[in-house]
Amino acid sequence: MKFRAATQRLLLFAQAARHARNLHQQPRHFSTFFRKVQSSAARASINGGGGRGNSFFVPGATVGTVLMLGALHARRLYDDKKIEEAREKGIELEFHPDVKATFLSFLPLRTISRFWGFLTSVEYPIWLRPHVYNAWARAFHSNLEEAALPLEEYASLRHFFVRTLKEGCRPIDSDPCCLISPVDGTVLRFGELKEAGAMIEQVKGFSYSVSSLLGAKSFLPMTACENIQQESGGEDKSMGDETQKSWWRVSLASPKVRAISPESPMKGLFYCVIYLKPGDYHRIHSPVDWNVLVRRHFSGRLYPLNERAMRTIRNLYVENERVVLEGQWQEGYMAMAAIGATNIGSIELFVERTLHTNRPRKKLLHSEPPEERVYEPEGNGIMLKKGDEVGAFNMGSTVVLVFQAPVSSANERMPSDFKFCIERGDRIRMGEALGRWHDA
Repeated sequence: MKFRAATQRLLLFAQAARHARNLHQQPRHFSTFFRKVQSSAARASINGGGGRGNSFFVPGATVGTVLMLGALHARRLYDDKKIEEAREKGIELEFHPDVKATFLSFLPLRTISRFWGFLTSVEYPIWLRPHVYNAWARAFHSNLEEAALPLEEYASLRHFFVRTLKEGCRPIDSDPCCLISPVDGTVLRFGELKEAGAMIEQVKGFSYSVSSLLGAKSFLPMTACENIQQESGGEDKSMGDETQKSWWRVSLASPKVRAISPESPMKGLFYCVIYLKPGDYHRIHSPVDWNVLVRRHFSGRLYPLNERAMRTIRNLYVENERVVLEGQWQEGYMAMAAIGATNIGSIELFVERTLHTNRPRKKLLHSEPPEERVYEPEGNGIMLKKGDEVGAFNMGSTVVLVFQAPVSSANERMPSDFKFCIERGDRIRMGEALGRWHDA
């Protein structure tokens, strides 16, 4: 009996020792796994190659990516159907806040976007890559025949998002008297800025200030305007009342989001808003020959930028994270704002590789001033030619152009004046003309 009891105690001791040894080794296995994930994500950069062997594959990440693609596709089909029905009935979409838009403000969209960015950075096995990218192309109508590399060369979805195109797929309009589209996308709004405050209509019933979009330090060409309060007294009063009733909105917004500038834009100041869908070509190019002098990075929110969000979220472009480039071209002022959105939210500048967007932040409010960099303090700036690559979105987003163009000083339009050659809702490709003018 004593021998049997001793034997049982010895077996229990051996099992306990084995269990303790396993517990001791678990952190080592997890740290090894985490290092593999980090090394895999690091390899899947915007210009990273699609290595043919030695890739790390996470089944859970693949399943999550496929589910996310399915949800995005279903949502896109639903939104497209609703928009098409409204257009057939001749209904112009109006601004109308709802509960869902308010709920979005409480979601950790920046964290969600970083997690989605991690999933899209995971490298797929070579045999799986064509199947994933073909599924993406069918869901979002991407033209894979334009891709510069075979599908097997794109190691991750993130690498595939920012793919380059075959030479000649986007010919640049060579007319020296034209301004080209910097991206592939859909034309949402365009026109000339004329009214006090330089306001751009987000949707019918709500507008946002160009000065708020580009920053308080922007050198937007404006002139002093008197009697603004008399011209729009009733409207200003109603806006003031709304601000008093909704003081919490102001406290959660960036500075001067709703402040109307007491100035009017100079004559010949135009704007154009282009929306990039997830299936579009995601690289941003230079619309003209110009000199980039300043870069501003606004670390804001990451709301979605689809049609529903535009109708339900106030100051959508002003609230979201964005990168603004300002400079000069032959006709005067030029600014280009690249606006981030939910999922990844990453904007990369080829002219400044060290810039990182959608970084973790400690503050909930984004009332801090934008991070600003002056290219060459002596004023030389960075010279860009028409069609040069400027940056890239890691998913669909929006670009806003604000620029001066030739107009006559007379009240009536002259044949030599700048004119847009696009319509709202047009699908446009990078390199195609947005507008033209004629030398007098």
